[in-house]
Amino acid sequence: MKLLFLSMHYRPEPCDTRTSQLASGLQAKGHETAALTSFPNYPFGRVYDGYRQRLVHRQVVDGVRVTRVPMMPDHSKSAIRRALSYLSFGFSASAIGFFAVRRPDLIWIHHPPLTTGIAGYLLAKIKRIPYVYEIHDLWPESLAATGMIREGRITRLIGTICDFLHRHAAAIVVTSPGMKDHLVDRGVSTARIHVFPQWAAGDEEPLPEADAEFGQEHGLAGKFNIVCLGNLGIAQGLDTVIEAAKRLRDLDGAQIVLAGAGAELERLRRRVLEESLTNVKFTGQVDRELARKYLAWADGLLVHLRNDPLFAITIPSRTQNYLAAGRPILCGVRGDTAAIVSSGDAGLCFASEDAAAMEAAIRRLHSMASGERARFGANARRAYEAWFAKDKLIAEYEGLFRRIVAGEAERFAVVAEEVARPARERAA
Repeated sequence: MKLLFLSMHYRPEPCDTRTSQLASGLQAKGHETAALTSFPNYPFGRVYDGYRQRLVHRQVVDGVRVTRVPMMPDHSKSAIRRALSYLSFGFSASAIGFFAVRRPDLIWIHHPPLTTGIAGYLLAKIKRIPYVYEIHDLWPESLAATGMIREGRITRLIGTICDFLHRHAAAIVVTSPGMKDHLVDRGVSTARIHVFPQWAAGDEEPLPEADAEFGQEHGLAGKFNIVCLGNLGIAQGLDTVIEAAKRLRDLDGAQIVLAGAGAELERLRRRVLEESLTNVKFTGQVDRELARKYLAWADGLLVHLRNDPLFAITIPSRTQNYLAAGRPILCGVRGDTAAIVSSGDAGLCFASEDAAAMEAAIRRLHSMASGERARFGANARRAYEAWFAKDKLIAEYEGLFRRIVAGEAERFAVVAEEVARPARERAA
């Protein structure tokens, strides 16, 4: 199969947890894969060193032909600037992408943002090929939940466009059962929705032993480390984490390590300084290698989202990273994520946006015997291998893509037969 992967972000950006690995995984299986994306700029909204925006930039990444088109990079809290950034990529991907990429058999589209979906629909329509629409955030619901825009005419328009893209997709992929139920409630046929959870963004291999030199250098050695790894954004509700840290100042040696970057990083840093908290550590942006080093020093791994009904039906990608790491999980997310942690007996769950509940969970984990914490970690790893292993999921994608491409070929054969029949009848 010839497959095109359309996503605003792609390796080496740390938020690319799916696209590049799926593309390279299918390339390794003998398929011809290509990617259409932007110039790397996440999470700071600046194009990476070594790249310079131009009309078309081509490179090969892990055997995948990657075509990059220009956009206005931005990752600020400004709704207008973010919208312009999304629109600029959507325009480039559709206008330039039409000429810059070869005709594939199928397009896989990563959502969000919505403009990527629009560009993918246009490319699929013009090139007369099917597309698979993969949804990682439900729009417009998540925009309202994070406070990016208020509910009203704009969100209704976005919802209408989303519904249009859903109707025309050959298949829709979501990452949690709750998201499927939500789309069914919006009128999407259940037969067209496929639940493919995410795998770990980094290395699936078991963690190495904690690096003693790294631990000393970064203030981790001799501490009880609760690590929160990943994007530090509005959706994560990190003020609750700071409130919990204030309550934990008496817990000797305990610290919360916020390992990552995002829209909330600088504000949170200022707050920690203003409140003279010494048990909160910021690392800034970490790559995959550094992430594994921090994870190896973790006594517990924290996942938390704001208390919004939308987040009860999503599974934040750091959940899979934590399970693969084989460390106890402290889960402050309702619904699907809590179900994974509790059913896998992989850690402790508590109410989201409840600093007292978070504090209690951390104190309970701290008071446990090391063997009990190790049991949580071993259970987490087993749950990952059973439910989220990358090779297993890539094989399921391959099967879905094959069925769609074969179905389209059969459909066009039927159309061709219907067109040809009158001509044969006239000739007879």
